[in-house]
Amino acid sequence: MSLREKILEDIKSAMKSKEADRLSAVRFLQAAIKNREIELRPNAITEQDVIGVIKKMAKQRKDSISEFEKAGRNDLVDKEKFELKVLEEYLPQQMSQEQVTTIVSEVIAAIGATSMKQMGAVIKEVMNKTGGQADGKMISDLVKSKLQ
Repeated sequence: MSLREKILEDIKSAMKSKEADRLSAVRFLQAAIKNREIELRPNAITEQDVIGVIKKMAKQRKDSISEFEKAGRNDLVDKEKFELKVLEEYLPQQMSQEQVTTIVSEVIAAIGATSMKQMGAVIKEVMNKTGGQADGKMISDLVKSKLQ
């Protein structure tokens, strides 16, 4: 079952079980995927495109949570955290920090990177090796700490 089919099934099940908050979050995700599909026309949307949309929405939720916490809006923080939890159900399993640290070390050794000027090349290669299963910010922070 593809990711899009799973999302459609989850919309149906949320309707049947009358879970309004979950239904709203999944419908919003479906709309974002549909918008991305329209942007990509005439090409078909791929599974990677769908994952990219979900990652983008998850990042937006994380940013919103931090901003709402600063403003003291706990009602909105709870809503965003719930939506983030729903979105994370569709993302591939994320690698642990130890696994990413190992990959970063291997890439730095393979490229022979010694300075911050090579940070972009290292991050690009690490992103390719992790295949979207690691947070970009975590990768950036690890590479930065290793190259300093």
